[in-house]
Amino acid sequence: MQATVRSFDPVTRSGSVFLDDGSVLEFGTRAFDAGPLRLLRSGQRVNLVVSGGEIAYVTLSTFPVPD
Repeated sequence: MQATVRSFDPVTRSGSVFLDDGSVLEFGTRAFDAGPLRLLRSGQRVNLVVSGGEIAYVTLSTFPVPD
């Protein structure tokens, strides 16, 4: 699933994204730390893995998501 970064806090390593339908989902430290990223900026396109209704993995849209 793809989304656009809405906000990101580099201290807590958590934030929120806009899905393509305009809805907002939040992600926590665990989802950010699961990927290879160091930082996100508002407006960046990202790939997400959602599990149990929560974002479990976030990375840039140019990076593959785990299987």
